[in-house]
Amino acid sequence: MWRIWMLFDPRRTLVALFTFLFVLALVIHFILLSTDRFNWLEGPRKSVPVAGQMAPMPAPATAPAGK
Repeated sequence: MWRIWMLFDPRRTLVALFTFLFVLALVIHFILLSTDRFNWLEGPRKSVPVAGQMAPMPAPATAPAGK
């Protein structure tokens, strides 16, 4: 195992590893923030009930009968 560190510089390897892990963590957090379930900053969005949009129309008013 020690020979692998003869091929790769340990400092550069660890910096590259930690940079990759940090970017991966940011990507995962931004993906979670874009979902409704896991958005811990704004909370879940209030959805408009569908039944309210599908309410029947009121009956039309009729004109009074004239002579």
